[in-house]
Amino acid sequence: MPDASQWSRRGPIEATRQATGSWHGNGRHLYDGALEEMTAAERPLISVIVPTYNYAHLLPRALDSVLLQRAPWMELIVVNDGSTDLTAQVLAGYVARHPGLLVIDQVNAGAAAARNRGLRQARGHYALLLDADDELQPDALQTLRATVARHPEAGTILGAQLSVYADGRERLRLPTTVPAEPPLRLSKRYLLQKRITISHGCSLFRRDLLLQRPYPENLRGGEDVPVFAHMLVSAPVVTTNVVLARIHKHGDSLRHDRRDEEMRAVTMIEEVFASLPAECQPLRSRYASQRYLSLFRAALQSGDRPAARHFYRAAWRLDGRQALRWNYLRKALRLFLA
Repeated sequence: MPDASQWSRRGPIEATRQATGSWHGNGRHLYDGALEEMTAAERPLISVIVPTYNYAHLLPRALDSVLLQRAPWMELIVVNDGSTDLTAQVLAGYVARHPGLLVIDQVNAGAAAARNRGLRQARGHYALLLDADDELQPDALQTLRATVARHPEAGTILGAQLSVYADGRERLRLPTTVPAEPPLRLSKRYLLQKRITISHGCSLFRRDLLLQRPYPENLRGGEDVPVFAHMLVSAPVVTTNVVLARIHKHGDSLRHDRRDEEMRAVTMIEEVFASLPAECQPLRSRYASQRYLSLFRAALQSGDRPAARHFYRAAWRLDGRQALRWNYLRKALRLFLA
């Protein structure tokens, strides 16, 4: 394993803080958010980007899982999204011990904004986005490096993951093979049939493609769906059955937050299809119907029968085929005939 001097880039290693709010300890200078120009040979292969908000108690686990794999061909960036806990102190300690680490502070703007900020500041040809409460498996980055070398045409690499639950259970999840198909079929597989699963932490993306379709910052929850849809249709997808990450599962409060739920669904539909090619646009009404059926189900579960009727009618108007699926139709029949 290389030492800190091997992992850091050129320049002084003392940590300083720039007016931009970015810590660096490797001679990387930030001027108005732009990096000094570097040749392709000087750029790392992989940028690991960790957005974090109030995860001081779990952040060391994520950072250590990356730092144990440090190498000259990778970089680690942490975006502190306005944390109000001890995150700043934790990161200051890491900067002092690991000169190659770049920390970016920003006013709280959400996970999408934090990921976009990290992607803009990164230098790697590929990017791996690791949530602050997850962790990489040993040799995950070396596995990805070898996979990229074998498949330089790939825009996305999907790996296996261990899903870790609060009760201690673990479940191995292997990636689904993504066939070389036209964008319309790939979009249908992902958006409607849900036959393709993509998760942060165990996926590697070409950074230039991510910059073409930034994470939508007007969404809080589900902001990865439009990005993943874009990646699927933009370049070949390669899979590896090697476990790359431990993904810690916990309750998502946004899933149970029904405030402005219809507006959020409409925004999601707009964002998903904003960057998909013309041949995928015929799927829009079916996908919209499916989103409304999800709202219908959530309204039923919360006992909001008037909202459930509204959402089912909207799904029917958008695409009756989706609304006639038996698992939804039987619930609708009980609702309307009661």
